[in-house]
Amino acid sequence: MQTALTIAGSDSGGGAGIQADLKTFAAHGVYGTCAITAVTAQNTLGVDAAESLAVDLILAQIAAVAGDIGVDAVKTGMLATSAIVEAVAAQLPSLPTPHVVVDPVMVAKGGARLLADDAVQAVRHALIPRASVVTPNAMEAEVLTGITIDTLAAARDAARRIHDLGPATVVVKGGHVPTEDAVDVVFDGRDLVELRGPRLASRHTHGTGCTFAAAVAANLALGQTTADAVAGAKRYVTEAIRHGLPLGRGHGPLDHFHSWQR
Repeated sequence: MQTALTIAGSDSGGGAGIQADLKTFAAHGVYGTCAITAVTAQNTLGVDAAESLAVDLILAQIAAVAGDIGVDAVKTGMLATSAIVEAVAAQLPSLPTPHVVVDPVMVAKGGARLLADDAVQAVRHALIPRASVVTPNAMEAEVLTGITIDTLAAARDAARRIHDLGPATVVVKGGHVPTEDAVDVVFDGRDLVELRGPRLASRHTHGTGCTFAAAVAANLALGQTTADAVAGAKRYVTEAIRHGLPLGRGHGPLDHFHSWQR
């Protein structure tokens, strides 16, 4: 059975982070494992508190999973500090998989900062170059590139600039770009592809970034090409938003198991 490891922070509300990743893996028929990097007090309204775990404990979690269960794909999420980013990046080459999906988590849906300022450089120069796929939203892509992304042309420019940092494939997600459709820009250093989907009027968007990156990782673990993995992840997230669960008073959670019969 294929396995996927998520290295990310927890979400006590269950809609994002480790919880969203594990639900996504399960929905794709992949056995999910995790290494928790931080614990957050979080719900659909926002993040109330967060505390990072010790680097040695995070690395011990990764080693425990890799040494026993195995790893067919890795997904990183909230890494919080430069020390954690650098330690995780250094550990990735030792894992038995070429599939590393980096979700460069920086800001929560409600606006709370999830990455220390000094960690941005570590993400840019230590983590992203090790990624087979990196999946920033427009706001994260702005931080990584220093350009304003308010048009599709700017998203294309950002994808090229981020690719110059060293990842194999860049996906600049279009959820925050003011276009009629939700357009994700995918660039692998040669081909630039635009994946279009409906822009759904929904408040159920808590954990979309985590879910998208986890779906890409799950699809890669299942042996799909990068192009198919990304396209499939976009379809999955679109339907998970469409079937969002009526929970919470803020940005509600997706339905990660929308294809199941209830």
